[in-house]
Amino acid sequence: MRFAPTEQQDQFASNIASILEKECSAEVLQLAGATSSGCVDGLWETLCGTGLMGIAIPEEFGGLDMGSSDLVFILEELGRSACPEPVAEHAAVAAPLITRWARNETAQEILEEAANGSRKLTVASPMDGRVISVESCDLILISKENQLHAVTTKEIKHTPMTSIDPSYKTSVIDWTPSSQTLISENPEAIEDMTNRGAISAAAQAVGVAQKLLDMTVSYVSERKQFGKPVGTNQAVKHHCSDMAIAIEFARPLVQVASWAIDNERSPTENFTVSGEVSAAKALASEAVELACRSALQCHGAIGYTVEHDLQIWLKRGWILASTWGDALFHRRRLSKILGLID
Repeated sequence: MRFAPTEQQDQFASNIASILEKECSAEVLQLAGATSSGCVDGLWETLCGTGLMGIAIPEEFGGLDMGSSDLVFILEELGRSACPEPVAEHAAVAAPLITRWARNETAQEILEEAANGSRKLTVASPMDGRVISVESCDLILISKENQLHAVTTKEIKHTPMTSIDPSYKTSVIDWTPSSQTLISENPEAIEDMTNRGAISAAAQAVGVAQKLLDMTVSYVSERKQFGKPVGTNQAVKHHCSDMAIAIEFARPLVQVASWAIDNERSPTENFTVSGEVSAAKALASEAVELACRSALQCHGAIGYTVEHDLQIWLKRGWILASTWGDALFHRRRLSKILGLID
């Protein structure tokens, strides 16, 4: 049973990282945040060319027929770059849900267009109903009680919400469910949606936390006080060490949870997929929250300014820590799964 990346997975993630590093500079992200869509011109099309959008879609529909275990390393890179496109929502949540739970000709058409990126998908979180990137997407997956629906953006009304991260566009929507929009009435589909959304956010949070650690180490190595780098201060070393430890504890749990989603079982006897996901999301949320606090403290006053690049990843980290359930939500969910609380 292997959870570390294979050579193929590592190469795919490295290729995506190279694209994101080139296309998602701090300056580009700042400009994207000032637009209504929050998108980077040409980025979606470039990523589509790699096959990323169809990574979890079966080959018969034009996809790569891979899974969450393959996506998790790419999701971390999406977080590390603070990617403003709804790649995670499309490739890691919506497409796998339609693949698993939809059984009609409409689903086949959606998957074929989603595989090449010509139809952009997003999802509404069952926790708060908020949707990411409505203006730039074509189809939204939405839960209604125990039902899963796929609704075109033309059929909904949306109200943009204020976000601390200007490139992370969220909206609340008004829509009417119907038999035409229904994908599944199986309650397990909503559980699957929650798990996929949570692990997607968790993997990205680990990527953001790693970026914050890297930025902090670089800064304290160069910034000098009293003739010495501030990184030589023992207290600063402790902050960086605590960040690194939290990340290294969260990362393998995210990888294990991704494996559990693919295999529809936990690698641990008498445990559940949802339990693995909640354990991973709780630790990832706590890791990125710690990284945000420590990075801000180690950067000092400059870290509080919008002129410094740090604020881009601070804002994304705070968003990812709470989206699809914060650490407290998932610890309570895990406690219920373990029978510790009712």
